[in-house]
Amino acid sequence: MVISAETRARIDAAIAKYPKKRGALLPALHLVQEQTGWITPEAARELATIFDLHPIQVMEVVSFYNMFYDRPQGRHHVHVCTNLSCSLRGSRELLRQLEQHLGIEAGETTKDGRVTLGREECLGACAWAPVLRVDETYHENLDVDAAKRLVDGLE
Repeated sequence: MVISAETRARIDAAIAKYPKKRGALLPALHLVQEQTGWITPEAARELATIFDLHPIQVMEVVSFYNMFYDRPQGRHHVHVCTNLSCSLRGSRELLRQLEQHLGIEAGETTKDGRVTLGREECLGACAWAPVLRVDETYHENLDVDAAKRLVDGLE
């Protein structure tokens, strides 16, 4: 069993709040990811059993939402906004420079497990472009050097 007894109890409590069991799948995915850091294939199978689904149906939900991860993640998530406003102010070059600096591509995690780098379609901070989000904190009006310093300072 991948899902702990505590997480299972929290899932059961979430299920009780919905008229149909399947309505609690998103909260259950959040709970499992909180426990394991990502949705493992084993966890997807367990959730499928709980929700009377096929494992592929659980993974379809995981792959649809960018808040769920189907592979191990770094301790920090660094997302660069690549929407039009940020792109016009250099975010795509900033992303390329961070990829080179970290030795990974967007969607990958550094070998030390410190950073998972990603792109975000819109962070909703167009007036302060280019923007990147580190975990849940926004950093605005960045240039490449400032972004590198920011990433280098992550524990």
